[in-house]
Amino acid sequence: MARVVYLHVGAPKTGTTYLQDRLLRNRDSLARNGVHYPVSAGGTMFGAAIDLLDMSWGGQREAARGEWEALMARTRKSNRQVVISHEILSGAKPAQVRRAMAALEGTEVHLVYSARDLARQIPAEWQEGVKHRRKKSFRRFVEQVQAAPRRGSQMWFWRVQGLPDVLSRWADNVPPEHVHLVTVPQDGGPRDELWHRYCTALALDPAWAPEESPRRNVSIGVAETALVRRLNQRLRGSGSIDNDAYRRLVRELVVHQTLAERDGMLRTALPPALYPWANEVADEWIEWAEGAGIDVVGDLEDLRPAAPDTEWVDPDRPRPRQMVDAALDVIEALLVEATSDPEPLLTQTRKIAQAARRLRNP
Repeated sequence: MARVVYLHVGAPKTGTTYLQDRLLRNRDSLARNGVHYPVSAGGTMFGAAIDLLDMSWGGQREAARGEWEALMARTRKSNRQVVISHEILSGAKPAQVRRAMAALEGTEVHLVYSARDLARQIPAEWQEGVKHRRKKSFRRFVEQVQAAPRRGSQMWFWRVQGLPDVLSRWADNVPPEHVHLVTVPQDGGPRDELWHRYCTALALDPAWAPEESPRRNVSIGVAETALVRRLNQRLRGSGSIDNDAYRRLVRELVVHQTLAERDGMLRTALPPALYPWANEVADEWIEWAEGAGIDVVGDLEDLRPAAPDTEWVDPDRPRPRQMVDAALDVIEALLVEATSDPEPLLTQTRKIAQAARRLRNP
């Protein structure tokens, strides 16, 4: 039996956290149906992805060394269908793509890429950057996205989100019928529509993965994101908490467990004046996909931004009161955590609380 590999290379912010967790939770059931999901001992393919891309990713590079070849070794042991998935693979450079495809020589490779419209992706990528210690304003980020070349770009946003560029890099020697583009449905559709589209692209019967996943790559609101960005500014330089503590305290406790649970958050959105430009990019993507003859799972019209239905709020200028309320929630969560495990967490919490108290003086 010939080995068939479905290589899902992204993009980030297209439901990939949910997809990967559902595949993991149903790994045994999938195996009984002839589908292998060869994750590492940690249950992910993240280490393999940063190893292939040779990226530091917050100081995790050395721990990931050799992970890509280990993933390929697990893949080669299987004589059945294999699913490989990590969203940052979309950022691979041409030489890294060649290395990846060389390791799969003699295998029937199907390339899967999921895409979402720019009106949702630009705010989502900016917010994700803030969650990873970045301090750039939304306005500056948008300006850089607009100014950067969309093909062959060195900017991470376009390397992972530029649909024609990603597929041109990864699918150079893959037959068009083996290239599957999954479009992310617009908001308001059936809850499981994206999951079913993924199953179609990956040649999976949804019944093979019956256990639902609660995992989501959470979003936070305008004030909440501004709070974390301001906190990143305060924590920079000497005396800043290290990356491990930041992941544990800020990204997990502050963002995922506290801010993401707040009610009534205002959604970060693309400025209305940029919708014509976003639609022009969508036109380019749709024309490219139709001309390439690839398999489209979903509707290419999903790549066009939906008109905003609420008044736009500048993500760089949230209402101070909303930020203060969010900061109080954060300080409360940190103090509760510090009280339950006082050392060394209390020292790190004091640094964050001190930074939060200075929010009115950026």
